[in-house]
Amino acid sequence: MHTLTLSQLAAGLRSQQFSSVELTQTFLKRIAQHQNLNAFVTVSEKLALQQASQADQQLASGNSSALTGIPIAQKDIFCTQGIKTSCGSKMLDNFIAPYNATVVEKFNAAGAVMLGKLNMDEFAMGSSNETSFYGPSLNPWATDCVPGGSSGGSAVAVAARLAPAVTGTDTGGSIRQPAALCGITGLKPTYGRVSRYGMIAYASSLDQGGPMARSAEDAALLMQVMAGFDPKDSTSVEQAVPDYSATLNDSLQGLKIGLPKQFFSADLDSNMAAAVQAAIAEYQKLGAEIVEVSMPTLDMAIPAYYVIASAECSSNLSRYDGVRFGYRCQNPADLTDLYTRSRGEAFGAEVKRRILMGTYALSAGYYDAYYLKAQQVRRLISDDFKRALSEVDVLMGPVTPGPAFRIGEKSGDPIQMYLSDIYTIAINLAGLPALSLPAGFIDGKPVGLQVIGNYFSEAKLLNIGHQYQQVTDWHQQQPHGFE
Repeated sequence: MHTLTLSQLAAGLRSQQFSSVELTQTFLKRIAQHQNLNAFVTVSEKLALQQASQADQQLASGNSSALTGIPIAQKDIFCTQGIKTSCGSKMLDNFIAPYNATVVEKFNAAGAVMLGKLNMDEFAMGSSNETSFYGPSLNPWATDCVPGGSSGGSAVAVAARLAPAVTGTDTGGSIRQPAALCGITGLKPTYGRVSRYGMIAYASSLDQGGPMARSAEDAALLMQVMAGFDPKDSTSVEQAVPDYSATLNDSLQGLKIGLPKQFFSADLDSNMAAAVQAAIAEYQKLGAEIVEVSMPTLDMAIPAYYVIASAECSSNLSRYDGVRFGYRCQNPADLTDLYTRSRGEAFGAEVKRRILMGTYALSAGYYDAYYLKAQQVRRLISDDFKRALSEVDVLMGPVTPGPAFRIGEKSGDPIQMYLSDIYTIAINLAGLPALSLPAGFIDGKPVGLQVIGNYFSEAKLLNIGHQYQQVTDWHQQQPHGFE
């Protein structure tokens, strides 16, 4: 059962080939068998079996939806009522959320079963899953390598068949990068398409939740549940949600694909370039036209991103002070000692680094030089994308500079770690949707193709991804030992 797609699982449940309880028990058993991957922070076995039993009753009554009875798992950044929501941090290791995030509520309403909460970089700050308080998740394709971050546990769970589908969040590439490094499909939606209510904030103008699954077809089913306006979220966009599955089989004849020449510079690994070009060649066979485009501001994306994201994280994380919830130091001498020690003892090195950078950028005398300038660059980057996407239907390129690197290889060099997201960060600055598709292997490790679309073009991206997956089988490959 663990090898079936979401559509196949749904069909099996409706035809009573197996029950939701049996299906849930299968995945719970696999999670227990592969604990060494460290994909889960919390396994909610009792809740999962309870939800599965309720789903079986719904299925028997005929009152069910596409995901009724299907087990999924949530990134541990989404608040889950009565269950620990840690955000991968010691600061929230004891935090039991008093309410559900809107995304969680939507999956509950759809009848999905929650297997548990997935490991992640602390407060979503990282590109390798190594900043997690609970230790890194291990890439099932090469367990001495990182799975990517921050949604590393999410990608590992799908790749190792511990869950058929999961949620992730993407602030600068945190859905697409781990999806690429673990050989699965990940969609970063348009900013405002998926509610951020109950999703613990890192950088509020950049964070966006999205689906991670084995295929574009499965991702479409997840997006159908996740997308939509939420009055509880002031950044949510009130726009009708299309049927994401309805257009999956549309022809790509005449599709115009733009290749930003800045994505194919000398910095790109030659094997990665070859894999991406091979994927693009498949699109040409499907009737697409290839056009080179230039986006000169892309080179400024990383410095602009790390000023903006760090500034916003500095503001968002000020709420963790040891007073109202979360970690509190022992026997503080006074209020200042309580603040200082609680934050000093509970935050990890990367989180502290970004708080310090952000506080500096926002401080008197530096605001205009750094934060304001970064926002101006952000506008130029957004204008570059608008210009390019007025000439072509989508843009394509790599997701990462190379395949998964070894655990510890870059953790001592923050700059090299930040450069892991060189091809994804600009999309978040512009607020655009982008899809990561499995597109081959380098030395036995997966790599991804990135497809970038215009605002609210998720259905088109999923169609483009699905058509590619009809003529390739990269998304069907399974890591050895996890079949």
